[in-house]
Amino acid sequence: MASRFLQYAVLLQKYRTPLLITSCGGVFAANMLYHVFPDVSFRQLYQAWFKGEPVTLSEKLEDVFQQVLKDYGISSSKNFSAFASFGFHPVGAGLPWLFTGAQIGVPANFNSTSDDPSGITNRTIFINGKVVDWTSDTGSALQEALVFSPEAQKFAIAREVARLQSGGPVLSAAVAPVCLGGVWVYSVLMKQVFGLHTGPPLLRGGVNILALGLGAVSYFLTLDAVSHWIDYKSDRGAAGVSRGYAKGGIEFYDKILSRNKTLRSLMGQKGQEMYAPSGNLFPANILQLKHTPYTSRRKEILTMLRKEKA
Repeated sequence: MASRFLQYAVLLQKYRTPLLITSCGGVFAANMLYHVFPDVSFRQLYQAWFKGEPVTLSEKLEDVFQQVLKDYGISSSKNFSAFASFGFHPVGAGLPWLFTGAQIGVPANFNSTSDDPSGITNRTIFINGKVVDWTSDTGSALQEALVFSPEAQKFAIAREVARLQSGGPVLSAAVAPVCLGGVWVYSVLMKQVFGLHTGPPLLRGGVNILALGLGAVSYFLTLDAVSHWIDYKSDRGAAGVSRGYAKGGIEFYDKILSRNKTLRSLMGQKGQEMYAPSGNLFPANILQLKHTPYTSRRKEILTMLRKEKA
């Protein structure tokens, strides 16, 4: 058993560079698969269905989507396509410069207006096993938070366009392989510093475990930093289209914060664990914030508007 372990160790040492390159490439490819073929992965996951049939995007929302592409300066709308998705705000995946293009899901509540909330009230939503009563105070508050003005709708779609157009998925997918390569760098440097390249196998193994731990911490922190940078950049790109888009962005985040506060109330203990009193999402864990605070994203757009006015 020991001899077999040593054989594996020798092989890993001999071919560590090609193995590292292959591993990093494999991780990157796995992360990008979701975006390279959005039709067979992302769209199938987020497509809205009704009575066993996929819901078709309304003509109204298709027009809004095309207007956003035009306003954002997308030269060829063939690189982007929209579909009816479930949920309450747009989601997107794909790479516009690939032949498969990018897909953006637009939710049904974007069909609703203050005068006609049927896109919301005709849906049955269960929270804690109970159907939301749209006529109750909390139900009315939730309904109000799910109705967006045309400007807010355009901003929400534009931020997804901005994220995909700027290559956000590629940057996010690159974090894991970079940190995986970092594990090897940590290991080599620590062995070099402590002179363990020819030291006892037990000590070298301990260094490798420590390098893995550092790599994991680096991954969580780097992924958060990259995600936040992409989010802020996407918001700035969408808000920079026009002053109307920027005002729509403020409304969009106001409504999200209001929705989360209402859900916090409706969901009881689980809601208090998931949502902060401000409406932001609580961190996933001590190392990972995961979601860029909505209050910060709103503040960023508000700062843009103030600078523009000044």
